[in-house]
Amino acid sequence: MEWLKQSIMGQKGVAGGVAGATHSLTIEDQKTFHYVYGPYADPVLEVEPGAVITIETHDAFEGKVKTEADKPSEVLQFPFLNPQSGPIHVRGAEKGDALAVRIISVTPRGPQPVGTTCLIPEFGGLVSTGQTAMLNAPLPEIVKKVVVDDAGVHWSDTLTLPYEPFIGTIGTAPEIEAISSLQPDYYGGNMDLPDVAPGAIIYLPVNTPGGYLYVGDCHAIQGDGELCGVALEIPATVELQVDLIKGHGNAWPQLETEDAMMFIGSARPLEDASRIAYRELVRWVAAQTGGSEEDAYMLLTMCGKIRLGNMVDPKYSVGASILKQYLV
Repeated sequence: MEWLKQSIMGQKGVAGGVAGATHSLTIEDQKTFHYVYGPYADPVLEVEPGAVITIETHDAFEGKVKTEADKPSEVLQFPFLNPQSGPIHVRGAEKGDALAVRIISVTPRGPQPVGTTCLIPEFGGLVSTGQTAMLNAPLPEIVKKVVVDDAGVHWSDTLTLPYEPFIGTIGTAPEIEAISSLQPDYYGGNMDLPDVAPGAIIYLPVNTPGGYLYVGDCHAIQGDGELCGVALEIPATVELQVDLIKGHGNAWPQLETEDAMMFIGSARPLEDASRIAYRELVRWVAAQTGGSEEDAYMLLTMCGKIRLGNMVDPKYSVGASILKQYLV
């Protein structure tokens, strides 16, 4: 694709956005999955910038919700949810750099029905939770298993939704913390943002030598906000191209597509996540256009766009974007 040559990865990547050696990371290769993002796990793979990596991921439940008769509260062991593949060490990555991760494909893996969605007690956007405590009784536990194939997401006999896959959780290691993979933050993590999809490049801040890339929690489709707490969760085979941007200096995840540039903020309350995303975008637009931050601020009040990732996780995630055609 021609636009990739003009992307940040194509223009500034150590590998110039050119695909390099191929690697695979299977479930058997991974052996032990991770439930925290941190710098303390041994890398399962070490690659050069430009590497193309095929990774097998579990769903968010590590395959433990097998049938519609299962109750999540009985088969899941909280907080051991959202298992992550990795970490992957990228040679030459240092604090202040960014990993450029181009998402090539996300393909369902395993026997049908491969998709799972459910209601989990005290989890979701419209119910009482541990952080939003109320006297309301929990909703009933319901599990729905869904066939996902080339024709789409077969919700019912009368409704087939489009297959719109993306990576729910992807990020780098924090510098000293070990943080639950259920939480998003400045390093990425459980952002649950549908834009982190095939065709996009996400730029993740490097906080520790090697970057330590983690990935998991793929979704077949998700509405804005991930309203009931889960999307349509799938085990998947993910193909990524990983490059390295030296000295990129982004404090928060940045996402690029052919048409737009986005920054992603995560925080509570929701408006603070939006503020983070827009602040980073204002600064980037000013730097790109050579104008002032005040001009960028006013420009974005007219043409900026907001995308709600999740409104259910320990921190909420929001993407703020601008179409590239306005960067003149």
